[in-house]
Amino acid sequence: MSIDMKQLRITGVIFGLVLGVALTIFSIISFYVMITTSSVILLSAVPFIFSVLLPIVLVIILCFNFRKKIGGIWNLRQAATGIFIMFFAAFIVQFILRDQLFAKVVEPNMLQKTEKAMSTAVSSFLKQSKASPQDIAKKMNEIKAQFEGQKDFSIGKQIEGMGISIIFMFVLAIVFAAFFKNEQQAYSPNANDPSV
Repeated sequence: MSIDMKQLRITGVIFGLVLGVALTIFSIISFYVMITTSSVILLSAVPFIFSVLLPIVLVIILCFNFRKKIGGIWNLRQAATGIFIMFFAAFIVQFILRDQLFAKVVEPNMLQKTEKAMSTAVSSFLKQSKASPQDIAKKMNEIKAQFEGQKDFSIGKQIEGMGISIIFMFVLAIVFAAFFKNEQQAYSPNANDPSV
């Protein structure tokens, strides 16, 4: 069975749009939970849940549905191509919706709000843990330095980040393709014959 590459690309774009919108929603929910919580545990768990766990589950579901939609059989190359197209379309959607629209129009002070929420939660946790004022001040300076590095984001750094993201998506697409490939088995009538 041969796969129509045009259909593979179109399906990849459609599933990528779904993935991109879902990942954007996950990011926005994660942001609002992080800035409203005072729990260090939630502050640590929420990014993992919304940035790693849920996206992996969603990608697995989409890969199964993608393979089923194009006929159920695809080799490694076709799977990698389709999954990469899906990832790339999702990346573009996220870049437009989250990085440009949400972060620059809806929540232009996103970084400062996240820094304030993290500083407040960590400071409160350290005070409850009876940490010394020097340790608290040291940790606050570390958090401030961590966020300072993210504030100066030049065009060159954005392009470099996009390049790294595309390479990472390609590698990830190959990994997922290896798991989700389903090649058609060639029939060999003598394969089970012990005399051969």
